[in-house]
Amino acid sequence: MASPFNILPNQPPPLVPSTAAHPRPDWLRVKFFGGENYQDLKRIMRTLGLHTVCESARCPNMGECWEHRTATFMILGDVCTRSCGFCAVPSGKPAGPPDEEEPFRVAEAAERMGLRYAVVTSVNRDDQPGGGAAIFARTVAEIRRRVPGCKVEVLIPDFRGDWDALATVLAARPDVLNHNTETVPRLYRQVRKGALYERSLELLRRAKRSCPEIPTKTGLMLGLGEEKQEVLATLQDLAAQGTNILTLGQYLQPTRDHLRIVRYVLPGEFAEYKVLGEAMGFDHVESGPLVRSSYHAFEQAESARS
Repeated sequence: MASPFNILPNQPPPLVPSTAAHPRPDWLRVKFFGGENYQDLKRIMRTLGLHTVCESARCPNMGECWEHRTATFMILGDVCTRSCGFCAVPSGKPAGPPDEEEPFRVAEAAERMGLRYAVVTSVNRDDQPGGGAAIFARTVAEIRRRVPGCKVEVLIPDFRGDWDALATVLAARPDVLNHNTETVPRLYRQVRKGALYERSLELLRRAKRSCPEIPTKTGLMLGLGEEKQEVLATLQDLAAQGTNILTLGQYLQPTRDHLRIVRYVLPGEFAEYKVLGEAMGFDHVESGPLVRSSYHAFEQAESARS
């Protein structure tokens, strides 16, 4: 397919370097919303002792989403047993086992927020049998029980290849099953410590084969040093697993201790990846500098079902 942005297949895209001398470009600047809805949602989360990936991962869209009463619940605590180079969620040894009452509090929050669509993700809990899959399943069930008609998307870890854990989550019949691939295979060792590219592909493949009626979803961060041909090859791998929804966004360095941004990806490149991704067979491609896995999740799910 000819590129509408004149980026030749074997020609590297122009670099927009991320250094102290090159501040964040205008297309990555966002207005922070802190109105009544934002403050109300924050009160609900704090009152119920819940965590959101919006806060823990320092999502640039948090103000906008919270003001529209949309948030991604992060279950299984707020300490991750892995230490990925890109992620702002605290890592280390969790203080104790998962909170068995957490699914009930998440469901209560969904009810108080009046949600039509809830996204549930988690930290990695490699210290637990099944990686906390049973808590995922219970959370889906409790949201459905307390908020009839509310759709639930789960964004799951790889469970270290425990396919019984995956089956436990699928048995809860989430409306979308998401597992982020995050980056191209060459960068896995530095970006996703403890993860395997082939394992992520297998998870998406098994989910689709086991429950073909449940849309599957994955996402990549760009700007970590990947080459265009690597991105396209990865998208082809993901499409070959029957994946329905793809998200592509710019990696943003959370702190100085995290991986540096190699470059800022131009908006036109994201637009091109959307066109190329759709041509590969994805039902929906959400591609843009500020796109994150759960951004416009409801609209993505509707598109995948249409």
